[in-house]
Amino acid sequence: MVNHQTIDNPAARLSPEDLAALRENLHEQRLFRQEQLRQIAAAPRAEDLLRRRSAAQAEVHVKVAASARMVLADVEAALRRIAEGRYGSCHLCRRPVERERLMIVPQARYCARCQQVREAGR
Repeated sequence: MVNHQTIDNPAARLSPEDLAALRENLHEQRLFRQEQLRQIAAAPRAEDLLRRRSAAQAEVHVKVAASARMVLADVEAALRRIAEGRYGSCHLCRRPVERERLMIVPQARYCARCQQVREAGR
């Protein structure tokens, strides 16, 4: 495996053990979301749910699937950043994303400050 950890790489402040644990966590999340989406796809279609269940339950079903797809995309993007040696750098300010933040949300694209700014702008 190529060692992408260099002085100018934000992931360099993460130990190799940290990076390995984060990569493993992301792989587990990917498997979970893929299985979740398989189960959702195997479930009855929204139209069938509407006939048998309330509209609210059908809406929840659709929203869970959309959320799972979104998280899966974020996880896969984080795995690409690891592979490319770009993991751990904020997409807005380019400063390192805090180690503690990555340990809690390994797919994080933004440092805590930039994430707060993004959420305040919604």
